[in-house]
Formats: sequence, C-alpha cells, structure tokens
Amino acid sequence: MVAGYPLYLDLVREHLAGKELIKSGMRREVERVREATAAALAGHRVCLVSSGDAGVYGLAGLVLEELARRDLVLPFKVIPGVTAGLAAAALLGAPLAHDHAVISLSDLLTPIDLIKRRVRAAAEADFVLALYNVRSQTRVEPFMATLDILRETRPPGTPAGIVRNAFREGQERRVVTLAELVPDDADMLTLLIVGNTRTFTWRGFMITPRGYFDRGAHDD
Repeated sequence: MVAGYPLYLDLVREHLAGKELIKSGMRREVERVREATAAALAGHRVCLVSSGDAGVYGLAGLVLEELARRDLVLPFKVIPGVTAGLAAAALLGAPLAHDHAVISLSDLLTPIDLIKRRVRAAAEADFVLALYNVRSQTRVEPFMATLDILRETRPPGTPAGIVRNAFREGQERRVVTLAELVPDDADMLTLLIVGNTRTFTWRGFMITPRGYFDRGAHDD
C-alpha cells in the first residue's frame, strides 16, 4: 500500500501500478498517518510518500510521534531524500557552503510570534537562511514580517535566490537582492535562500565563502 498527498503520489505515478492507495488532502496529515498505521497493524507493507526528505517538514516525524504516543512497536525505515533547500541550493550555486538555518514560514502549526523570533535570531547570528513554505494566497503576513526583519539586519544588496519547483516540471530560478524581494516573488512551491553578509554573486550564482582563502589557502 502507498499513502500520500495526491500531488506527491502523482510525482511517482509510474511506480504505483497495482498498488492500493491511501490519499488525503492538505491539512489531513494526521488522518493519513493514522490510516497508514492502521494498515501496517493489519499486516500490510505500507509506504508513506513525502516530498523532498521525509524527515524535513515531511511525515516521518508525525509517524514516529504517532507510534510513540501509542507506544506501538512497528518496524519502520526512513528513506533519506533531497530536501528542497538542498535542491534549490544546487541550482543557485553554493549559497549554503557555510552555516545556515532552515525555517518554515507557515504559521499553520507554528505561532507567528515564534517564527519571527526564530527569523530574527538566525538573521542576527548571520546565518544564511533557507525559507520553506514562504507564502500562500492567504498567508502573507509571515513573509512580510520576515522581509522586515531581514531588511533591518542585512544590507539591501544581500543576494537572495528564488527557486520554484526545483528539479520538477516548471522549474524556475532567479537571483535578486534583498531590496528587490517582494511578496509576489514566492508561493507554496517556492524555496527562498537569503545570503549572509558575506554571500556574493558571480555570473548569476550565489556563493557563500567558508573562509578557506581567509586563512591563506591561496593558489601558489
């Protein structure tokens, strides 16, 4: 059996022939996990599909929470994937070559005040930021608040990479400056990477130095 959000199942449709499917929409993740768990307890071998990496804003955490909450002993395996931040970074060059923070801007499960605290702390610590769930049609406030914080703590020329549908059909990528970022630059399919104070651009790519040349590792 294979369980998942319909969009993610569609991405692996060539592997689903003859499989029994468990489908549910957005905001029905708990229901989906419980159906998958019930199927596993009934003796089925169940694959729960997430996008990116199941352990990074995916359903691996929810599955294990459910097992722990009910103290269910079921064999499981978390298969590593490529999370959107790493996929986007590969398209942008090397923006995550030094310390970075990954933050979701979705306030569906995390209070907006906590999101703002985390963004400010990471920004003031000069982390490169990889921002997930940047905005939806109705959920704009967290992104606007994030932009305000970043513009308080970073120079206006700080590079920012906008990647939509990384390594999927309809892929788009752009590199702009923090000053140029506007709400319409992002949606739920967008991954946004904002450089730190040392990140620079070269021929349309973002590069965050780790410091090798600072210690004298120059070519002879």
